[in-house]
Amino acid sequence: MNRFQLDAAGWCAGVERQPSPNFDARAAGTVIDLLVIHNISLPPSQFGGPYIADLFGNCLDCDAHPYFDQLRALRVSAHFLIRRDGHVMQFVSANDRAWHAGVSTFCGRERCNDFSIGIELEGSDFEPFEVAQYASLAELTAALRAHYPLTDVVGHEHVAPGRKTDPGPHFDWVRFRKSLIRKDLASVVQGELRFPS
Repeated sequence: MNRFQLDAAGWCAGVERQPSPNFDARAAGTVIDLLVIHNISLPPSQFGGPYIADLFGNCLDCDAHPYFDQLRALRVSAHFLIRRDGHVMQFVSANDRAWHAGVSTFCGRERCNDFSIGIELEGSDFEPFEVAQYASLAELTAALRAHYPLTDVVGHEHVAPGRKTDPGPHFDWVRFRKSLIRKDLASVVQGELRFPS
């Protein structure tokens, strides 16, 4: 049984909830059919600590590290964050629009935030992700697909090429795809999810 379950309000059971103010409502009738995978670490390539959640909550102490100075005016969020140990946090209801993709385009459609769900993996472009992260990502994706008509999954780099590089060269797309078709998730994952070619 999947440890993650979405309710009608778009919140996921089995995860830590830290609501972010950085979201707005999707347009009525929006079909949520895209999953966007990101990576994030604050400070860059340093893991653990409260800084990512603080950034999404608009309470980051920008004097705590020199890198944070450039983040003072930033207002961003993601629906979910998966920590290095596989721990999952949710910041925005998946029914709402999180501010994760920025200027972006997918298959001729602009403003990917309008119709996508954003998942951040704690990591960087420069090192592999953890086994526990892939396991949580697979289960979370399965739960999301049981609730929303997701048809495609891409990296931030695919919807904002030249501007973004995440989840980066160390994200194993083949491993992610295989993890979604494990027998224990087969009853949840319906049909084929399209991946970057």
